[in-house]
Amino acid sequence: MAFLEKPPAGKVLLDDTVPLTAGIEASQSLHSHTEYIIRVQRGISMENSWQIVRRYSDFDLLNSSLQISTLSLPLPPKKLIGNMDREFIAERQKGLENYLNVITSNHILSNCELVKKFLDPNNYSVNYTEIALQHVSMFFRSEPKWEVVEPLKDIGWRIRKRYFLMKSKNQPKERLMLSWADFGPDKYLSDKDFQCAVKLLSSCSHPYIYKVTFATANESSALVIRPFNEKGTLKDLIYKAKPKDPFLKKYCNPKKIQGLELQQIKTFGRQILEVLKFLHEKGFPYGHLHSSNVVLDGDTCRLLDLENSLLGLPSFYRSYFSQFRKINTLEGVDVHCFGHLLYEMTYGRPPDSIPVDGFPPAPSASVVAVLESILSCEAIKNGMPTVSKILQMSLFSDILLTNSEKPQFKIPTKLKEALKTAKECIEKRLTEEQKLIHQHRRLTRAQSHHGSEEEKKKRKILARKKSKLSAFESGEERSAKYSNSNNSAGSGASSPLTSPSSPTPSSTAGVSTMPPPPPPAAPPLPPPMDGAVHPDPSPAASASREALLSSIQNFQKGALKKADTCDYSVPRIS
Repeated sequence: MAFLEKPPAGKVLLDDTVPLTAGIEASQSLHSHTEYIIRVQRGISMENSWQIVRRYSDFDLLNSSLQISTLSLPLPPKKLIGNMDREFIAERQKGLENYLNVITSNHILSNCELVKKFLDPNNYSVNYTEIALQHVSMFFRSEPKWEVVEPLKDIGWRIRKRYFLMKSKNQPKERLMLSWADFGPDKYLSDKDFQCAVKLLSSCSHPYIYKVTFATANESSALVIRPFNEKGTLKDLIYKAKPKDPFLKKYCNPKKIQGLELQQIKTFGRQILEVLKFLHEKGFPYGHLHSSNVVLDGDTCRLLDLENSLLGLPSFYRSYFSQFRKINTLEGVDVHCFGHLLYEMTYGRPPDSIPVDGFPPAPSASVVAVLESILSCEAIKNGMPTVSKILQMSLFSDILLTNSEKPQFKIPTKLKEALKTAKECIEKRLTEEQKLIHQHRRLTRAQSHHGSEEEKKKRKILARKKSKLSAFESGEERSAKYSNSNNSAGSGASSPLTSPSSPTPSSTAGVSTMPPPPPPAAPPLPPPMDGAVHPDPSPAASASREALLSSIQNFQKGALKKADTCDYSVPRIS
């Protein structure tokens, strides 16, 4: 495949920084071994999940490969006798699930190729070293003056990026480093603009940007050649690591945790802020600041990997800032990443979690002031400060930079517009991802609250109140029906009904009949237990009661005729 050939059709551009989570759903015993059925999920969507089947031997092999990190990982021990017992299998399953939780929650381990291949073999089965060698070999056919000395295996954290130690045939003693990477999910430049921007990198001149010797690209990847720095990166200085060692070995479990001196923190921090300000003013998107992307040249820091944003590669800290909706621009991303870097320079290790609730003692209160403005809960809630504002803070404002090299980075107007559009697309994808994460977090919180014991008790109490209210309303309806039936009978006071069995006495009898007394009023109902205000009875019941009351009020006693009575109650003596 020629270097300028197009990538395979239908190629999926995964974001390798999206976290993978895993849980064991079941286990099954087959002959002399047990298989564990694992559900793996990418990101927050349950739809983006799949099953894998692993044996204990697979876990053991993965753990052996991860020993290079020198971390003590909680893999359950082996057992030769009784390893098919039901109780043992259940206990081991819990241990293996805990092991998966540990490696997927570790920021460095979760992003390494070994873990990705174990959990997602379909998307990470490709040998990227071989692919990189193919592309580099094709490049050497047209540029024969370069020669590969050796591959620098696993010195970086990216799965789809490879490094090689190079030399020029014209200057065989000078060591160079070639980096190759294919496209990421945020590659929005057209092929023409992309190749133009990559070739422009070698013309960039800035005292705090590491010089690019050569850069070229095709329609699927890019390669960049730089001088190899024997002293390594800023992260190598902090962790006292050898530059050529694998990433897991260098940074997972440092032997000694010690931050830099205050003067180094101030100087390095000021230099990094100056170059970020320069790139922001030029409209060149970066978003990839971390201590491994800063090369040390004496007392000078120089920024690496400007091509990452052109390639559309995701940031090392993306899984952090994608959680916070106020960090939604690449300028804000750079400032947030600078906070991580400053914390690492100060304390010799990355922060345990973001946001940071409390900062340990630092060499100066001014360091903590800058960290609080970037990594505290309040800063995460309100948004990131600008680079210019951080430069004005007391930690950096008194640092004088003596480098006299004049920055130079000429970007054509047409390419500037293309870079601006690409930057907006990158920020849009970030904003959409943050929105989905925010909605998922709210839903998870609501479900957790709904399932809590306290909430269950509240629902039981509410159910009892509703039951009492329902009983009260039923009683009221019965009372209304009873009143309606009595009102129908009571309406006979003005036109009494005659009954065959009880003939009405004639008016000539001289006896007037009194209207029947009104029915006794229904006893008042007890007030509801919940103290709620209930609606009045139905309109029909109210009308009937009003008719009854009107009938009683309009009754005139004077209209009755006087009746003659014969009193037979006194005994009569003949």
